[in-house]
Amino acid sequence: MYEPILKKHYRESVAPALMKSHGFKNPHQVPAIEKVVINTGMDASIDKAALNDTLQDIANIAGQRPILTRARKSIAQFKLRKDMPIGAKVTLRGVSMYEFLHRLISIALPTIRDFRGVSSRLDGNGNYTIGIGDHTIFPEISIDNVKRVVGMDITIVTTTRDDETARELLRHFGMPFRRPDTPAATEAATA
Repeated sequence: MYEPILKKHYRESVAPALMKSHGFKNPHQVPAIEKVVINTGMDASIDKAALNDTLQDIANIAGQRPILTRARKSIAQFKLRKDMPIGAKVTLRGVSMYEFLHRLISIALPTIRDFRGVSSRLDGNGNYTIGIGDHTIFPEISIDNVKRVVGMDITIVTTTRDDETARELLRHFGMPFRRPDTPAATEAATA
């Protein structure tokens, strides 16, 4: 049976290292990645063809079809009516989650121009969200066929509620966190 590279890495390297460093007695206490949620917002005035292109691009990136998110209520200032499509999201678990994380960490993030790492801030509950401004960093997207650039939020949900443990888990997976002494990190710390 096929086992993704990152899942094997977790089983053979990450889990034993976390058990040793945190003194866990039971392997079920070791934090793991529960799911990955990819979410993108769209302009409410988007035409049907552009909407389908965006959905197809997200499906190519994630490996499964996203669901369309719709407006819950009408807001006149935003020219938004109830049930208008305003975004798309997809939740990945299991094999597809590990495959996506592998592509994100080892292929997509390093192709960003002037990449110095991602922020190491978590949400206070052990979950990590990264914003991607351009979906063309993923190898599944052919730049020649892109009509509009799509941004997205990628949320990695872990089984721990402790930010430091979750950060260590992601670091073991190879998440390229920015070092605290880089200029972008110092600007963020002072803001």
